[in-house]
Amino acid sequence: MFVGRLCEMKWESEASRLVEPGIEVLPEGCIAHAISLTSPRDACCSTAVSTAFRSAVASDTVWNSFLPSDLESILARADRPVDFSSKKELFFRLCDKPILLDGGKMIFSLDRSSGAKCFMLSARELVITWADTDSYWRWVPEPDSRFSEVAELLSVCWLEIRGHFKCKMLSSKTTYAAYLIFKLSDRAYGLGHPLQEASVELGTELSTSVVCLQPSDMYAHMHARRSRVWFRRGLHWRRRVLTVNESQEADEEAKEAAGRVPQLRNDGWMEIELGEFYNCGEEDKEVDVSLLEVKGGHWKIGLIIEGIEIRPKK
Repeated sequence: MFVGRLCEMKWESEASRLVEPGIEVLPEGCIAHAISLTSPRDACCSTAVSTAFRSAVASDTVWNSFLPSDLESILARADRPVDFSSKKELFFRLCDKPILLDGGKMIFSLDRSSGAKCFMLSARELVITWADTDSYWRWVPEPDSRFSEVAELLSVCWLEIRGHFKCKMLSSKTTYAAYLIFKLSDRAYGLGHPLQEASVELGTELSTSVVCLQPSDMYAHMHARRSRVWFRRGLHWRRRVLTVNESQEADEEAKEAAGRVPQLRNDGWMEIELGEFYNCGEEDKEVDVSLLEVKGGHWKIGLIIEGIEIRPKK
């Protein structure tokens, strides 16, 4: 039995010696090709497998497969030349430092996990109702913006913002989400109630939601309605408690906005998701994105718009 066990141990040792160097003897090009069929995230993780993988991951073969096939034409539209010494450097350059296209009308970048294309339309490229009227909107430079100017809402009671993207711009077979990128000025008011209606439409596919650009304004409105309202009797203003129906209505309005409130970004701006869609790759179609509040007739001020961004849905 003892001798038999020694033989088994010797066989296991020999087998392990045969298996361990197996992947090391594969040509680097073969390993690089296999990695190129995965994703940028998987490629980065594979560097921990062995020195052969680490060397293969650095090759242009891998990172060229993660770059868009139309990248050359996109870079030709860049406002400034994009310098790089390898395809890997170019990939991460486009992930970490988005580039301006078409004279500053649009921003292009890549999603770090998948390599999918991301775009942001500047506020100038959006259709904003009354944006050409100085008493309602104004165009101002913003130090924190990558665009030369942003749109600042002065005062409107009809909020309508629309953007359009061509499907051929985006990566095919990818689920995207659209986001409004914005800030609120110190005097922002009226952007929490009534709630805004958001939609993303691609062909017959329609994604709709109710969003709230200014939760603090909504909560203040809800609190006021829950506690008391003012009414006039003769020459004096008096307070009354809300009825049961009015209180329930206020609660329902607050619930509608759950999950669709602004999130702070790393660049200091805020974003709110407007909807999502699946891009199957039909190049002749357009994605229509909109944000509306046109029913309440309430005045709004202090919304600062940088643009609308489309990127892969996480």
